[in-house]
Amino acid sequence: MPTFGIKDALDIILVAVLLYYIYRLMKESGTINIFYGVMAFIVVWIIASEILAMRLIGTILDKFMSIGLLILVILFQDQIKRFLVEVGSHRRWSFLAKMFHHHKAEGESSAAWVLPVVYACMNMSKSKTGALIVVQQEMSLDNYAKSGDIINASINTRLIENIFFKNSPLHDGAMIIANGKIEAAGCILPVSHDSDVPRSMGLRHRSALGIAQATDAIAIVVSEETGKISIAYRGKLYPRLSSAELEQRLATLAAPSGK
Repeated sequence: MPTFGIKDALDIILVAVLLYYIYRLMKESGTINIFYGVMAFIVVWIIASEILAMRLIGTILDKFMSIGLLILVILFQDQIKRFLVEVGSHRRWSFLAKMFHHHKAEGESSAAWVLPVVYACMNMSKSKTGALIVVQQEMSLDNYAKSGDIINASINTRLIENIFFKNSPLHDGAMIIANGKIEAAGCILPVSHDSDVPRSMGLRHRSALGIAQATDAIAIVVSEETGKISIAYRGKLYPRLSSAELEQRLATLAAPSGK
């Protein structure tokens, strides 16, 4: 009789952790139903081929599994990339980074964009000027930046407001902040089709949620209709934030431990 040992327990724990991370990633990206479908298919495959030993259906499902894995990699390459970036994120290995680096200067430089963005959002909120600002974290946003106009300018409150001024040719797209500068404006972002987004929220909010589902970026939205400020991060939307809440959340997310 086979015995259940430490290696078997470790095997089960590793599989459980992997499934949890995949589940969380699919949920944040709005594709949780695909996760349920894949899991159901795997259960049927195991029952048919391993438990019931049905050779014909087992062989067919084996072929589907080999092809289906390749299809899933192609369809979800952005989510897989985000998963790998998240696994390799320095915040998960901070105990090693602390041995070689001091985070104080890094935290101060990473949060330098927070106050100019907060002041700009506060002013645009008062005048009900619509805006969508995306702040790059660890995943590159170069593909999205190329869809707009490259600016490569210092982060400045007045410049942000001028870009989103209603008569500006760039006010309809998204602004991307990366590497301590305003990298581009007028950028096109992926739109989320999440059914949980309230109908009162327009295209800017869906675009903010879309980029937050596809990457680890921080997306800040100022509503043109209500002037309310929202944040999208890691597949979640945090609506109707006050200026104090906005500054607190951005400062937390900008810190090395909050990325």
